[in-house]
Amino acid sequence: MKHYDIIAIGTGSAMNIVSTLLESGNDIKVAVIEKDDVGGICLTRGCIPSKMLLYPAELIKKIHEAKKFGIDAEVKSINFRKIMGRMRSNIRKEIEMIEHGLKSSPNIDLYQTQGEFIDDYTMKVGDEIIKGDKILLCSGSRPFVPKIDGLQEAGYITSDKLLLLDELPESIAIIGGGYIAMEYGFFLAMMGADVTVIEMLPRIIYGEEPEISELLQKEMAKIMDIKTGYKVTKVEKGAKKKIIAEGNNEKIEVEADEILVATGRISNADLLKPEKTGVKTDAHGWIIVNEYLETTKPNIWACGDAIGKHMFKHVANYESQIVYYNAFGNRRIKVDYHAVPHAIFTYPEVASVGMKEEEAKREHDILVGHYLYENTAKGEAMETKDYFVKVIVEKGSYKILGTHIIGPEASILIQEIINLMYTDSQSAIPIYRGMHIHPSLSEVVERAFYNLE
Repeated sequence: MKHYDIIAIGTGSAMNIVSTLLESGNDIKVAVIEKDDVGGICLTRGCIPSKMLLYPAELIKKIHEAKKFGIDAEVKSINFRKIMGRMRSNIRKEIEMIEHGLKSSPNIDLYQTQGEFIDDYTMKVGDEIIKGDKILLCSGSRPFVPKIDGLQEAGYITSDKLLLLDELPESIAIIGGGYIAMEYGFFLAMMGADVTVIEMLPRIIYGEEPEISELLQKEMAKIMDIKTGYKVTKVEKGAKKKIIAEGNNEKIEVEADEILVATGRISNADLLKPEKTGVKTDAHGWIIVNEYLETTKPNIWACGDAIGKHMFKHVANYESQIVYYNAFGNRRIKVDYHAVPHAIFTYPEVASVGMKEEEAKREHDILVGHYLYENTAKGEAMETKDYFVKVIVEKGSYKILGTHIIGPEASILIQEIINLMYTDSQSAIPIYRGMHIHPSLSEVVERAFYNLE
């Protein structure tokens, strides 16, 4: 049996902890276990590859809109294979660089296989048995595939498998209407595919503010067919795949060359058999942690997708800092999720941070401000229509509780607010006092705060 100071499961944000420890001069021995390509989900099959695909889609969308500005432009052809190849080539270079770094470190043993617990702090990796003093469970997540009659027989792809495509399907049906479905639906539609989205909830991106969700659905419906309120009950295999869904007191059928299942994600924790070392999971399989990110077993910590809190890379990076300080720095820092931002990289973009209006109303006396892009000089120049910023503050204190944006550069505009939400007062007052460049899109944020009601 090999003994290690640390066993790190997953090569995403867990590597933040390992690299910080080694760069600080700690003479420790670390076992790193990775069942997939090294680099973590974000790099290998998540945020990085998807954004490399979405940028060309955004360019195509802008070219399509150029005519309204007096520009006679057209997209003559789209080399789908080249777009996919560029993404995979760039990702592969990063993977190889990380793999080389891990293998060349004298302090690290890299196990490129699925590991599982067999006893307290003890794992089987391949043909070897290893034990660790401290263990980091940063094992990530995988696409959730619901049990649908005939789906396995007919065949489908997930967000993982989509990245391996070389040929664009003429038509594709997407089961699910969350952010993954919307981003890839946008990408595939801009590439030229006939896209149909089938969502069981009343609207797409249901977790966003209703008015954000409704406007994005209106915009996306211009390039794809969106069917909300329908649950897929059966899939039939044939010359084309037939999806049968029920809802709204009727049954519908959708035929497509390919099916993308985008119905959420589940934890990879079950693959590790964590119960054999005393680590508990909840009813949905997420690793249970306390406010310090400790699991139910001493000296075992978890962060990232595996705990199912906020499944974004920036959150996993933040959580890895908390684990580092608590596990190795003799600190007791509580995790703080009061201002977790996210963005959806469709066209228009969506960005959100903090509370939604209904949630804020239950806990605070609030003021809400709206402002339309089109009512700013820059928004008018861009001929934006209906896009807006919505801000929520506490009455009296002007403490920022939440912000929700739909429109160009939403993911950039919201950062001004995120940063203020991490100050001691979390006050909106600096937005009133700070000069905003005129004319710029940032004025739409400023004016939303000037329209509080």
